[in-house]
Amino acid sequence: MPRILNVAAAQLGPIARNETRASAVARMIELMDQAKSAGADLVVFPELALTTFFPRWFFDNQDEIDAFFESDMPNAVTQPLFDRASELGIGFSFGYAELAREAGQTRHFNTSILVDKTGAIAGKYRKVHLPGHVEHEPWRAFQHLEKRYFEPGDLGFPVFDAFDGRMGMCICNDRRWPETFRVMGLQGVEMVMLGYNTPVHYPPAPEHDHLQDFHNHLVLQAGAYQNGTWVVGVAKAGKEEGCDLIGGTCIIAPTGEIAAQTETLDDEVIVHACDLDRCREIQENIFNLALHREPDSYRLITEPKAATE
Repeated sequence: MPRILNVAAAQLGPIARNETRASAVARMIELMDQAKSAGADLVVFPELALTTFFPRWFFDNQDEIDAFFESDMPNAVTQPLFDRASELGIGFSFGYAELAREAGQTRHFNTSILVDKTGAIAGKYRKVHLPGHVEHEPWRAFQHLEKRYFEPGDLGFPVFDAFDGRMGMCICNDRRWPETFRVMGLQGVEMVMLGYNTPVHYPPAPEHDHLQDFHNHLVLQAGAYQNGTWVVGVAKAGKEEGCDLIGGTCIIAPTGEIAAQTETLDDEVIVHACDLDRCREIQENIFNLALHREPDSYRLITEPKAATE
């Protein structure tokens, strides 16, 4: 019998700076209900799904920054999402800003979690590849201060046994780096879930603005094909606080083909029946890593951080 996982990609439209978390959660519950009605077993939400994309502003007051973070998960505001999922018997994944107190330190991560059908957290990932800059750059139309507000994830790229498959997560800019998918591919990943908040305009290289949608799908499709895995990429989309965010939420097959894609920049759900056994078409053939991979020739990848002469 094939292992069919009915997956919903739940795109969110803009979240205003003054929109409450409770409002965002209510929107997510509505999308979850739609996903369940369409037969979904698992629903995937975007990066930083509970708030507006706050790294677009410069803050020098830590209390202002921390107001966008969650110190517990679930918490009083998000518990209704967990409760509704448990009632429906549906799993979900979403991203949020995590304030962690570990070993006497306060730490800040861009985090995603995977929740099973009972409402229990089955996996956690912290974003590794933080884009943007650290200091205020007023020449930009908007800031991208992830490097200021977060630290790089410290959990690596784990893969979790859940939903009768091998599940992995990454977040936004992670998708642009082939190592992200390869590390999970080496663990036999069968589905990678990721959310993103991606502006149409890229201030350091505006000549690339027209390529944003193309580059988004390019890296998702390449990651899927080169590792024989399903990929679920979910956008926060539309004009959010004056900043245009791309959509393009999609579910991609292990062959690299787009199996389903949203049509709007608003709250929208797409659902696809993902046969996890189709991963074998790639993993046991052209990208049979055990048979064809030559890691001794790739040592340069892990030695320097940047290009060498």
